[in-house]
Amino acid sequence: MQPLLWDTSTAIWIYERARLSQAALDAMSAAHREGVPSYISPITAWEIGMLTSRGRLQLLIKPERWFANLFQVSGVLLADMSPDLLIASSYLPGKPPRDPTDRIIAATARCWITARRGTSRCWSAELTAKPNL
Repeated sequence: MQPLLWDTSTAIWIYERARLSQAALDAMSAAHREGVPSYISPITAWEIGMLTSRGRLQLLIKPERWFANLFQVSGVLLADMSPDLLIASSYLPGKPPRDPTDRIIAATARCWITARRGTSRCWSAELTAKPNL
């Protein structure tokens, strides 16, 4: 089983004890049972800050504390957010999401797949376009 990557909505829904899909619950249970980590992108911290500052998310504690509490759950870790990953989020193939946070989360997942194929860097020849440097 591959590690899981929670997006911001997943983290919020878990916090709010909202009903998750059975597939999501099954994946989280299997990961926990098998000792496979679940990751949260650092961009989720930024998104939580933006949502609370704009009044779109109400928390009972400060956003910094809320985000830190996510990692109190066994097996939940902070994902890497390197400069290469941020650049790669600008060059996703196909029709990537317009939301920058969703692009970064998608690039994080894509970089893991690339790493599993033996490429140590996020930036790889698999990307369909490269910037002119």
